[in-house]
Amino acid sequence: MNKLLKDSIEKGISYNAYRKLIKDLLAEEKSTGNIQNDDMLNYSLLNDKRMDRLDKKLKISEETVLVTKNLKKNVTFLTIAEGWCGDAAQVLPMVNKIAETSTNISLKLVLRDENEALMNRFLTNGGQAIPKIIVIDEENNVIDSFGPRPSTATKMVADYKNEHGSLDAEFKKNLQLWYNKDKGANTEKDIVELLKAL
Repeated sequence: MNKLLKDSIEKGISYNAYRKLIKDLLAEEKSTGNIQNDDMLNYSLLNDKRMDRLDKKLKISEETVLVTKNLKKNVTFLTIAEGWCGDAAQVLPMVNKIAETSTNISLKLVLRDENEALMNRFLTNGGQAIPKIIVIDEENNVIDSFGPRPSTATKMVADYKNEHGSLDAEFKKNLQLWYNKDKGANTEKDIVELLKAL
């Protein structure tokens, strides 16, 4: 496991490199991932615009900055994502803002479809749900993980599945509306709680 994590961190890219990769692929009318079709391309285009907006608008609280500045250990947020994933587009800009506040946090991104062995170690309810943020210490030990969604969105998904059996287009639309209203606050709160426990 440690070797898998170490190798994944080494091949991981920065947030800016991830954003550039997505934009370069979109310029060729491609998305990240193994499946290339109009739907994936359209999701990726929409998510790229979302991330542009969030990168500009998101603000983090003074409490978050205090927590990140007082971290006692260095950690890596090894993050599994894809450009077509709506949850990743909503979560990653806030995770990046938090990582930028501290030299103790390194954010590294890898693509799910290119890192199946890693993804399969961090399944959510048996599924390859992303984004998945694996918090790793300097000895390449897993301390914690986050994802694929912040806590409130996770509860919304669970409640809807209990009532309706599966997620439909209407729910997915409502989930994106919730993300837009939340403005990253729930993700920020969850990550700060995780960091406080280190």
